[in-house]
Amino acid sequence: MSQTTTRRPRAGADRPSERPGFRCTECGWTAAKWVGRCGECQEWGSVVEDAGPGSGGPRTVAVAPTRNPARPIEEIDVESATARPTGVDELDRVLGGGLVPGAVVLLAGEPGVGKSTLLLDVAARAARTGRKVLYVTGEESAAQVRLRAGRIHALAPSLLLASETDLGIVLGHIESVDPDLLVLDSVQTFTSAQVEGSPGGVAQVREVTAALITAAKSRALPVVLVGHVTKDGSVAGPRTLEHLVDVVCQFEGERHSRLRLLRATKNRYGPTDEVGCFDLSEHGIVGLADPSGLFTSRLVNDVPGTCLTVTLEGRRPLAAEVQALVAPSVVPNPRRTTSGVDGSRLAMVLAVLQRRLGARLADQDVYVSTVGGARVVEPAADLALALAAVSGRENVAVHTGLVAVGEVGLAGEIRPVPGVGRRLAEAARLGCTRAVVPSGTLAEVTVPEGLRVVEAADLAAAVLAGLAPASSD
Repeated sequence: MSQTTTRRPRAGADRPSERPGFRCTECGWTAAKWVGRCGECQEWGSVVEDAGPGSGGPRTVAVAPTRNPARPIEEIDVESATARPTGVDELDRVLGGGLVPGAVVLLAGEPGVGKSTLLLDVAARAARTGRKVLYVTGEESAAQVRLRAGRIHALAPSLLLASETDLGIVLGHIESVDPDLLVLDSVQTFTSAQVEGSPGGVAQVREVTAALITAAKSRALPVVLVGHVTKDGSVAGPRTLEHLVDVVCQFEGERHSRLRLLRATKNRYGPTDEVGCFDLSEHGIVGLADPSGLFTSRLVNDVPGTCLTVTLEGRRPLAAEVQALVAPSVVPNPRRTTSGVDGSRLAMVLAVLQRRLGARLADQDVYVSTVGGARVVEPAADLALALAAVSGRENVAVHTGLVAVGEVGLAGEIRPVPGVGRRLAEAARLGCTRAVVPSGTLAEVTVPEGLRVVEAADLAAAVLAGLAPASSD
């Protein structure tokens, strides 16, 4: 007679394994073992150990009593969220009126673009109004910042300067000084002794930013952080850095140009389609309320190969002059050289001119440039490129005071572009008397006084309107 033996299950055999896994802090990708690079977002150093939720349920419990009880929404004070001007009009334009108490602003840009110079000027202007400003630098010594401040006339008694890299010391400065504005240059240089990792690493940047945000919200203290950028132009550090802060601004500019552009890529308190213009020199940085004059030449006589257009930087119209030099080529493959213009769009426009209008450009060298280092990349500048190229090829100047706006299609048609009303208003303000625009534009916009607008359905009509003798009127 056989006996059946019943085995008792081992303790814990019905529970899943509690071996911790690993999770990417950037995108949430999980792995069974640690790797140096995330397999999903390809970010280095972002995979950390994930202990899991644990077997005891949630670890966070309610805290009683609450320090800030919930109140009816109508009783919330909105004065604390009102923006305060910084004294720099172009910066206030981008921020949406100024700095909001408790807001954390991240200003990113390439090295040498002028981030520190701009913020030092902002700090000095705020200090001159009676506010106490704390400027903490982690990249330069206090003496170096003092020399720059003297050069750009950014000295004020209420502007306090400290050179530190330890987060604990910075928080101590905030406790003792109790500033009205805090500027840190830059966030990747500060470290916390409570977190492992090198300066600029994922863990350090997250800890530094979180601590500063906590201090800003609890004290209603506006904080401006300077951030580095990577080779592709994005903000260095973890992507959560951009999610944590309230405003992310990009400071851009060509190394060989004095013009600097400030854009807001994220703004919880204002628009993200405004652009601020600045002029950077050895004497400091100043805002440009009317930067259009930087991108146009003041020629006494009309010169073939030039045409004016108006581009949109956000909602701001900027006039730019396109110059084209067309000369016979001495090499089998003619040159196509550009400066400030998208080379691929120029090649497309030249191909359309040769195919649809019969312009002889295959044996010509074409050099196209903009005035003042302007960057013209939007399709609305196609028509100006075409008129400048034809004008240079035929050695016939365009009409005096002519502005051209429109996108050129592969069939030779002129396509509509957005914001034509603002473009025409800017052209009229600069003294332009003629404009060539896509067909059907006049039905949607109001033509400014003193500006004659010609609608063109294709390149042939645009060239006829732009290069016709002035005496034909």
